[in-house]
Amino acid sequence: MMHLISADRISLRPSRCRAPRKLDRPQFTDISRDTLAAAAPELATVPAEFIRQGLRAKAPQMQAGIAVLAPSHLPPSIPRSHLPQALTIPLHAPPPGAPSPLSYPTHALAIGSKGAKDSAPQLVFPVHAVVLAAHCANVPRFPAPPHSRASASVTLPILPLSLPSPQAFSILHAFINAHLAAALASGSTRHQLGAHLCAASSGNLSTLMTHAAHVCELWQDMVALGLYDPTQWDALDLAREVVLGAMNLAAH
Repeated sequence: MMHLISADRISLRPSRCRAPRKLDRPQFTDISRDTLAAAAPELATVPAEFIRQGLRAKAPQMQAGIAVLAPSHLPPSIPRSHLPQALTIPLHAPPPGAPSPLSYPTHALAIGSKGAKDSAPQLVFPVHAVVLAAHCANVPRFPAPPHSRASASVTLPILPLSLPSPQAFSILHAFINAHLAAALASGSTRHQLGAHLCAASSGNLSTLMTHAAHVCELWQDMVALGLYDPTQWDALDLAREVVLGAMNLAAH
């Protein structure tokens, strides 16, 4: 069954997305304790911000756990009509210097667009359920993981999901685990970053408009997922200001 995350206030398709004058932040709604308990029963009564702080500290182990999944068994996409219940993926040996212990992903998301045909590809992302459950108020309950794990592989139950922009989720997933320093929000830094982006794109307005559309797609997905972390919204606002600054420089 496809779980649809609604974004009623957003009517634009991702391909037509245009950055609005202001990226409105949705009204705060707390995360689902039921979804969190399904992902990590031991954290069911722990304050959400405390959980998020702990997860940020474990981000290197989680990223390393995803990195050792065998790409040959992790398809980038699967047709919606052929989605299995789970993927079993062999593990590569971690490289020297990898953080220890590794934290392997617990699930795989199969993300598609609303109303997509059964033959449409669903983008596949290995994820840690607790990360999404602790950050996203609208994410559905994850299926139960296997009770045991083989030492040489992981079995990831698949959760089908619909988002306004499936392609933007890869950026958003990394975004959830990263936080920009407050200093980046200064006006001088925004101007410097805008000038750099303008130069890197050779002042091509079409290229810069594509970047602006990516910012809009991220905004759509953040609203749909119920992502309310102020730091991540500040980072999105920064990205928008940088792109708009670059467009202004290119226009003049």
